[in-house]
Amino acid sequence: MERRKFICTAGLAGILAAGIAPAVQANQTIRWRLASRFPKIQDIPHSGIETLIHLVKEMSGGKFEITLQEAEEQAASSGVLDSVQNGNVECGHTSATYYVGKDEAFALDGAIPFGLNARQMTAWMRQGNGLTLLREFYMGYGIVNFPMGNTGAQMGGWYRKPVKSLADIKGLRMRISGLGNRVFERIGGKPSNLPSGEIVKAFGRGHIDAAEWGGPHDDLKLGLHKVCTHYAYPSWWKGGSQLSLYVNFRAYDALTEENQAILEAATAVAHLDIQAQYDAKNPLALKELLAGKVSLMALPPTVLDAAYKAAQALYAELSDKNPHWKKIYGSYATFLRNQGWSWGYGELGFDSYMHGLQRQALEEQQREQQRKKSALPGRR
Repeated sequence: MERRKFICTAGLAGILAAGIAPAVQANQTIRWRLASRFPKIQDIPHSGIETLIHLVKEMSGGKFEITLQEAEEQAASSGVLDSVQNGNVECGHTSATYYVGKDEAFALDGAIPFGLNARQMTAWMRQGNGLTLLREFYMGYGIVNFPMGNTGAQMGGWYRKPVKSLADIKGLRMRISGLGNRVFERIGGKPSNLPSGEIVKAFGRGHIDAAEWGGPHDDLKLGLHKVCTHYAYPSWWKGGSQLSLYVNFRAYDALTEENQAILEAATAVAHLDIQAQYDAKNPLALKELLAGKVSLMALPPTVLDAAYKAAQALYAELSDKNPHWKKIYGSYATFLRNQGWSWGYGELGFDSYMHGLQRQALEEQQREQQRKKSALPGRR
């Protein structure tokens, strides 16, 4: 909708009837509240929020301020989506995968099994039709969405026992979120979607056999290495998990064009900052995990193949019954096909070679350290 045109033709009575707030005057101080879905232990998303808050204030000359609401101030029962939609807060930082119970199409703004990786997701959003389609979808909830961060490819979860075949998935009780939850059930697992604060406790009480949370940095912060030692890869359910800033439409529409531009620019920088932090900190965290008792475990091809087949069947079913999914996924799937084959030659080919070189260097370094230990006096 063209806001100025609507205001000129509708008049004040029409605007109020439509529930659209008049634009805030340029010299008026704007104060927004932001709710975060992420626990404070996830320091990278919270750092991105701080970046957003700082940039908005700086670029507006102090006239546009956003304040992060403490957890107890948020509507815990409704979540960020409902809080923003209902106007309890003006904006919120979250992952769309938390809301697949409302509509599976939300997953396409976050991550789906065997989907786009982080860079591909950004490309679809910015240069494909992704942002346009998702903005249209979110308008049904009275929300304007902005990409704001990506975790990158996550790990394949923590397991009490090694997974050697598809048979080991049968009856396995695993904490797993998003559409990965549904796919895991289809290949014989028993999924549950526990909040972050309950995962380690659930392991200790024997309620679950496995759990996924994030990448090495977030998993280390949560302490999953203290209750499990078998760390799997890859995460077939999240090749790149995008985070989003939800903005109440009325609050956004009331901004001047200048402040709308400031908000867009600030979210773009925060998006890059969050993704860069994960890329920088995940390798360091993985090294720290492997220096302890953690051992890496590649998920068997039979498990990946079964999960892929189940995911494609799920997507076909959703396309038959969910018009939102069908419309957005059509664009997503086409973009994924075009990206998938070309990355194998360029990005993946180069990355695979470099990974081999670095792995050889690391193994040689470890062998040298072991030789030095063996040569110490008193050792034979």
